[in-house]
Amino acid sequence: MRTNLNQTLLSLACLVAASSLSAEESTSLFNGKDFEGWKLLTRKAEEGLGEKIFSINESGEIHIYRDFPDGYQLDGKKNDTHAIMVTEKSYQRYHFTWEYKWGTKKLNNFGKYQYDAGMFYHVQQAKVWPQGYEYQIRWDHRTNQNHTGDIWNCEVGFRWSQSENKTWLPVSQGGKPVPHAGGQHLAKPDVLVHALDGEWNQCEVIVMGNDFAIQKLNGVVVNVITELEHDSGPIAMQAETAEIFYRNLKIQEFSKSLPLSDFFKEKPAK
Repeated sequence: MRTNLNQTLLSLACLVAASSLSAEESTSLFNGKDFEGWKLLTRKAEEGLGEKIFSINESGEIHIYRDFPDGYQLDGKKNDTHAIMVTEKSYQRYHFTWEYKWGTKKLNNFGKYQYDAGMFYHVQQAKVWPQGYEYQIRWDHRTNQNHTGDIWNCEVGFRWSQSENKTWLPVSQGGKPVPHAGGQHLAKPDVLVHALDGEWNQCEVIVMGNDFAIQKLNGVVVNVITELEHDSGPIAMQAETAEIFYRNLKIQEFSKSLPLSDFFKEKPAK
Protein backbone atom coordinates (compact mmCIF):
# COMPACT_ATOMS: atom_id res chain seq x y z
CA MET A 1 0.00 0.00 0.00
CA ARG A 2 2.79 2.43 0.93
CA THR A 3 4.58 1.67 -2.37
CA ASN A 4 1.43 2.50 -4.33
CA LEU A 5 0.99 5.72 -2.34
CA ASN A 6 4.59 6.77 -3.00
CA GLN A 7 4.19 6.08 -6.70
CA THR A 8 1.01 8.17 -6.76
CA LEU A 9 2.69 11.08 -4.99
CA LEU A 10 5.65 10.89 -7.36
CA SER A 11 3.33 10.94 -10.36
CA LEU A 12 1.49 13.97 -8.98
CA ALA A 13 4.78 15.75 -8.35
CA CYS A 14 5.83 15.13 -11.94
CA LEU A 15 2.53 16.49 -13.19
CA VAL A 16 2.88 19.63 -11.07
CA ALA A 17 6.45 20.15 -12.27
CA ALA A 18 5.40 19.74 -15.88
CA SER A 19 2.42 22.07 -15.54
CA SER A 20 4.60 24.79 -14.02
CA LEU A 21 6.47 24.98 -17.33
CA SER A 22 3.33 25.18 -19.38
CA ALA A 23 1.91 28.25 -21.04
CA GLU A 24 -0.95 26.27 -22.55
CA GLU A 25 -2.53 22.90 -21.94
CA SER A 26 -1.61 19.99 -24.19
CA THR A 27 -3.92 19.73 -27.18
CA SER A 28 -4.42 17.08 -29.85
CA LEU A 29 -3.12 17.76 -33.36
CA PHE A 30 -5.16 14.92 -34.86
CA ASN A 31 -8.86 14.42 -34.20
CA GLY A 32 -9.00 10.72 -35.13
CA LYS A 33 -11.71 11.31 -37.74
CA ASP A 34 -10.20 13.34 -40.61
CA PHE A 35 -7.14 15.42 -41.46
CA GLU A 36 -8.47 18.80 -40.42
CA GLY A 37 -5.49 21.11 -39.85
CA TRP A 38 -3.18 19.03 -42.05
CA LYS A 39 -2.15 18.97 -45.71
CA LEU A 40 -1.37 15.64 -47.40
CA LEU A 41 1.47 15.81 -49.93
CA THR A 42 2.49 12.91 -52.17
CA ARG A 43 5.37 12.34 -54.52
CA LYS A 44 3.03 11.39 -57.35
CA ALA A 45 0.45 14.05 -58.16
CA GLU A 46 -2.73 11.98 -58.11
CA GLU A 47 -6.08 13.07 -56.69
CA GLY A 48 -7.03 11.11 -53.57
CA LEU A 49 -3.63 9.43 -53.22
CA GLY A 50 -2.86 11.21 -49.94
CA GLU A 51 -6.06 9.94 -48.35
CA LYS A 52 -5.24 6.43 -49.55
CA ILE A 53 -1.72 6.54 -48.07
CA PHE A 54 -2.81 8.16 -44.79
CA SER A 55 -5.96 6.27 -43.81
CA ILE A 56 -7.70 6.32 -40.43
CA ASN A 57 -8.68 3.05 -38.77
CA GLU A 58 -11.63 2.32 -36.47
CA SER A 59 -9.49 3.10 -33.40
CA GLY A 60 -8.79 6.62 -34.66
CA GLU A 61 -5.17 5.81 -35.48
CA ILE A 62 -3.34 6.90 -38.62
CA HIS A 63 -2.67 3.74 -40.60
CA ILE A 64 -0.11 4.26 -43.35
CA TYR A 65 -0.21 1.97 -46.42
CA ARG A 66 -3.26 0.07 -45.18
CA ASP A 67 -4.70 -0.22 -48.69
CA PHE A 68 -1.48 -1.14 -50.50
CA PRO A 69 -0.26 -4.68 -51.09
CA ASP A 70 2.86 -5.97 -49.37
CA GLY A 71 5.81 -5.45 -51.74
CA TYR A 72 4.29 -2.50 -53.63
CA GLN A 73 7.08 -0.95 -55.78
CA LEU A 74 9.52 -2.79 -53.54
CA ASP A 75 13.10 -1.78 -54.39
CA GLY A 76 11.74 0.05 -57.41
CA LYS A 77 12.78 3.44 -58.67
CA LYS A 78 9.37 5.14 -58.74
CA ASN A 79 8.39 5.24 -55.05
CA ASP A 80 5.12 6.96 -55.93
CA THR A 81 3.72 6.64 -52.43
CA HIS A 82 6.38 8.54 -50.50
CA ALA A 83 4.36 11.24 -48.71
CA ILE A 84 4.02 13.55 -45.72
CA MET A 85 1.17 15.02 -43.73
CA VAL A 86 2.11 18.55 -42.66
CA THR A 87 0.34 20.96 -40.32
CA GLU A 88 -1.25 24.05 -41.80
CA LYS A 89 -0.04 26.00 -38.76
CA SER A 90 3.55 26.85 -37.83
CA TYR A 91 4.91 26.29 -34.33
CA GLN A 92 7.86 27.81 -32.49
CA ARG A 93 8.14 26.69 -28.86
CA TYR A 94 6.50 23.44 -27.90
CA HIS A 95 6.54 19.90 -26.58
CA PHE A 96 5.22 17.50 -29.22
CA THR A 97 4.47 13.85 -28.42
CA TRP A 98 3.24 10.92 -30.49
CA GLU A 99 3.31 7.14 -30.60
CA TYR A 100 4.15 4.74 -33.42
CA LYS A 101 4.40 1.04 -34.12
CA TRP A 102 5.43 -0.87 -37.23
CA GLY A 103 3.11 -3.01 -39.31
CA THR A 104 4.18 -5.90 -41.54
CA LYS A 105 4.07 -4.52 -45.10
CA LYS A 106 7.25 -3.46 -46.87
CA LEU A 107 7.46 -1.22 -49.95
CA ASN A 108 9.24 1.72 -51.62
CA ASN A 109 13.03 1.22 -51.53
CA PHE A 110 12.73 -0.98 -48.45
CA GLY A 111 15.98 -2.78 -49.31
CA LYS A 112 17.89 0.48 -49.06
CA TYR A 113 16.22 2.18 -46.11
CA GLN A 114 14.63 -0.71 -44.15
CA TYR A 115 11.67 0.20 -41.90
CA ASP A 116 11.80 3.94 -42.41
CA ALA A 117 9.59 6.93 -41.56
CA GLY A 118 10.03 10.17 -39.63
CA MET A 119 8.72 13.32 -37.99
CA PHE A 120 9.87 16.78 -39.12
CA TYR A 121 9.93 20.02 -37.14
CA HIS A 122 10.56 23.63 -38.19
CA VAL A 123 9.66 22.64 -41.77
CA GLN A 124 10.79 25.34 -44.20
CA GLN A 125 9.56 23.91 -47.49
CA ALA A 126 6.41 21.82 -47.44
CA LYS A 127 7.23 19.05 -49.90
CA VAL A 128 7.59 15.27 -49.77
CA TRP A 129 11.17 15.54 -48.49
CA PRO A 130 10.99 18.89 -46.69
CA GLN A 131 13.72 21.20 -45.60
CA GLY A 132 13.85 21.02 -41.82
CA TYR A 133 14.88 18.87 -38.86
CA GLU A 134 13.93 15.20 -38.93
CA TYR A 135 13.36 12.97 -35.93
CA GLN A 136 14.24 9.73 -37.70
CA ILE A 137 11.99 6.69 -37.18
CA ARG A 138 13.84 3.66 -38.53
CA TRP A 139 14.68 0.07 -37.73
CA ASP A 140 17.41 -1.83 -39.59
CA HIS A 141 16.18 -5.42 -39.60
CA ARG A 142 19.43 -6.61 -41.20
CA THR A 143 21.55 -5.66 -38.20
CA ASN A 144 18.81 -5.38 -35.54
CA GLN A 145 19.93 -1.79 -35.02
CA ASN A 146 17.68 1.06 -33.92
CA HIS A 147 17.81 4.44 -35.66
CA THR A 148 14.69 5.97 -34.11
CA GLY A 149 15.82 9.19 -32.44
CA ASP A 150 18.58 9.92 -34.95
CA ILE A 151 18.51 13.44 -36.35
CA TRP A 152 18.56 13.63 -40.13
CA ASN A 153 19.83 16.93 -41.48
CA CYS A 154 17.53 18.12 -44.26
CA GLU A 155 19.50 21.13 -45.49
CA VAL A 156 19.50 23.03 -42.19
CA GLY A 157 22.10 24.19 -39.69
CA PHE A 158 22.61 23.38 -35.99
CA ARG A 159 25.22 22.35 -33.44
CA TRP A 160 25.62 18.90 -31.94
CA SER A 161 27.99 17.00 -29.63
CA GLN A 162 29.16 13.43 -30.18
CA SER A 163 31.01 10.55 -28.56
CA GLU A 164 34.05 8.77 -29.97
CA ASN A 165 31.57 6.36 -31.58
CA LYS A 166 29.86 9.32 -33.26
CA THR A 167 26.63 8.94 -31.33
CA TRP A 168 25.09 11.83 -29.41
CA LEU A 169 26.76 12.55 -26.06
CA PRO A 170 26.36 15.65 -23.84
CA VAL A 171 29.41 17.88 -23.50
CA SER A 172 29.31 17.42 -19.73
CA GLN A 173 29.84 13.69 -20.27
CA GLY A 174 32.74 14.12 -22.65
CA GLY A 175 30.90 14.81 -25.89
CA LYS A 176 32.77 16.82 -28.52
CA PRO A 177 30.88 19.83 -29.92
CA VAL A 178 30.74 19.69 -33.70
CA PRO A 179 28.85 21.60 -36.40
CA HIS A 180 26.15 19.79 -38.30
CA ALA A 181 27.00 17.47 -41.16
CA GLY A 182 24.93 16.03 -43.95
CA GLY A 183 22.75 13.03 -43.24
CA GLN A 184 22.16 11.32 -39.92
CA HIS A 185 23.35 12.29 -36.46
CA LEU A 186 23.14 9.11 -34.41
CA ALA A 187 21.07 8.95 -31.24
CA LYS A 188 22.13 7.67 -27.84
CA PRO A 189 22.54 3.88 -28.23
CA ASP A 190 21.12 1.01 -26.18
CA VAL A 191 17.72 2.58 -25.48
CA LEU A 192 14.61 0.41 -25.19
CA VAL A 193 12.71 0.37 -28.49
CA HIS A 194 9.87 -1.78 -29.78
CA ALA A 195 10.86 -2.81 -33.28
CA LEU A 196 8.78 -5.60 -34.79
CA ASP A 197 6.94 -6.83 -31.71
CA GLY A 198 3.70 -4.96 -32.38
CA GLU A 199 4.14 -2.69 -29.34
CA TRP A 200 3.90 1.10 -29.33
CA ASN A 201 6.84 3.50 -28.90
CA GLN A 202 6.46 6.96 -27.40
CA CYS A 203 8.39 9.80 -29.03
CA GLU A 204 8.86 13.40 -27.92
CA VAL A 205 10.37 16.57 -29.34
CA ILE A 206 10.85 19.62 -27.13
CA VAL A 207 11.91 22.60 -29.22
CA MET A 208 12.46 26.19 -28.11
CA GLY A 209 12.65 28.35 -31.21
CA ASN A 210 16.22 28.22 -32.46
CA ASP A 211 17.74 27.76 -28.99
CA PHE A 212 17.59 23.96 -28.76
CA ALA A 213 15.65 20.81 -29.58
CA ILE A 214 15.49 17.71 -27.36
CA GLN A 215 14.45 14.34 -28.76
CA LYS A 216 13.22 11.55 -26.49
CA LEU A 217 12.37 7.89 -27.09
CA ASN A 218 10.31 5.95 -24.55
CA GLY A 219 11.12 8.48 -21.85
CA VAL A 220 14.89 8.70 -22.50
CA VAL A 221 16.70 11.71 -23.97
CA VAL A 222 18.43 10.35 -27.07
CA ASN A 223 19.50 13.47 -28.99
CA VAL A 224 19.94 17.21 -28.47
CA ILE A 225 20.83 19.99 -30.91
CA THR A 226 21.41 23.69 -30.29
CA GLU A 227 21.76 26.89 -32.33
CA LEU A 228 19.14 25.87 -34.85
CA GLU A 229 19.23 27.83 -38.09
CA HIS A 230 15.43 28.20 -38.12
CA ASP A 231 13.17 29.14 -35.22
CA SER A 232 9.72 28.02 -36.35
CA GLY A 233 7.75 26.08 -38.93
CA PRO A 234 5.08 23.41 -39.44
CA ILE A 235 5.28 19.83 -38.14
CA ALA A 236 5.16 16.88 -40.54
CA MET A 237 4.76 13.10 -40.30
CA GLN A 238 6.25 10.87 -43.00
CA ALA A 239 5.21 7.81 -44.98
CA GLU A 240 8.18 6.16 -46.65
CA THR A 241 9.11 2.47 -46.83
CA ALA A 242 6.91 0.39 -44.53
CA GLU A 243 3.49 0.09 -42.97
CA ILE A 244 3.33 2.15 -39.79
CA PHE A 245 0.72 3.42 -37.31
CA TYR A 246 0.67 6.82 -35.57
CA ARG A 247 -1.55 7.86 -32.68
CA ASN A 248 -1.86 10.38 -29.80
CA LEU A 249 -0.32 13.33 -31.64
CA LYS A 250 -0.34 16.06 -28.98
CA ILE A 251 1.31 19.44 -28.55
CA GLN A 252 1.92 21.75 -25.63
CA GLU A 253 2.97 25.28 -26.64
CA PHE A 254 5.00 27.80 -24.64
CA SER A 255 4.76 31.58 -24.76
CA LYS A 256 8.46 32.11 -24.14
CA SER A 257 11.66 30.11 -24.40
CA LEU A 258 12.66 28.16 -21.31
CA PRO A 259 16.20 26.93 -20.56
CA LEU A 260 17.30 23.47 -21.62
CA SER A 261 17.93 22.61 -17.98
CA ASP A 262 14.20 22.83 -17.26
CA PHE A 263 13.68 19.75 -19.42
CA PHE A 264 16.97 17.89 -19.30
CA LYS A 265 19.60 17.91 -16.59
CA GLU A 266 22.91 16.48 -17.75
CA LYS A 267 24.85 14.27 -15.39
CA PRO A 268 28.37 15.56 -14.74
CA ALA A 269 31.23 13.63 -16.30
CA LYS A 270 33.02 11.26 -13.94
